[in-house]
Amino acid sequence: MTTKYLRLFKNEQEDSHFWPSFTDLLTTILLCFMLIFIIMMVIKSLQIKEMKQTIDQIMGVRSELVHDLKEEFQDSTAGIEVDEKTGAMIFNTEILFAYDKSELKPASLEFLDEFVPKYLDVLLKSGYEDYIAEIIIEGHTDRDGSYLYNLRLAQDRAYSVADYILSDRFPYKEIQPHLEDKLTVNSKSFTDYRTDKDGEYSADESRRVEFKFRLKDEEILKKTRDLLGK
Repeated sequence: MTTKYLRLFKNEQEDSHFWPSFTDLLTTILLCFMLIFIIMMVIKSLQIKEMKQTIDQIMGVRSELVHDLKEEFQDSTAGIEVDEKTGAMIFNTEILFAYDKSELKPASLEFLDEFVPKYLDVLLKSGYEDYIAEIIIEGHTDRDGSYLYNLRLAQDRAYSVADYILSDRFPYKEIQPHLEDKLTVNSKSFTDYRTDKDGEYSADESRRVEFKFRLKDEEILKKTRDLLGK
């Protein structure tokens, strides 16, 4: 009998040693998870802060570029418009093309010879060039004709401009390597039409060519800003 009770007492002692040890282990694991969670939250907070600073820096570059472009072309007599939000340079296609044509007018070459160097002087000067991902020449038309016809016409017009400023006829050869690295052409057909002061569709205003720029990672940064709620 004594042996039986001794055996039971020994088992109870072993059980009493096991449970505190197991509880300690669980507590340690829980503390480790909490510590990891806190570290991750701190890292996440630092990443968000850095991300916001980067976004603000990129958006600040756009704002400064728009300001500098407006200042550079404020005295232009060619009717060049600078979009307040995007910095797109907008001018009526009559400066460059005859109605329904995609060949550059002879007089338009002088206009491009003056406009393009000034535009690139602002866009690619020190402090901005590293942020510029693309320079886009974009053609727009009125609603006359089908979508596909105008898609081709607007594309051909944008290409004609690019073809000239990258050709041997363009007098400023030193800026061509910068253009070749970043230049693209685009067509919007008549989808992005413009209106007059009364808000009515304007065929004359819709026929235009735009010089635009895209900042590096702009789309990702915009989505990130939206996700951050700022």
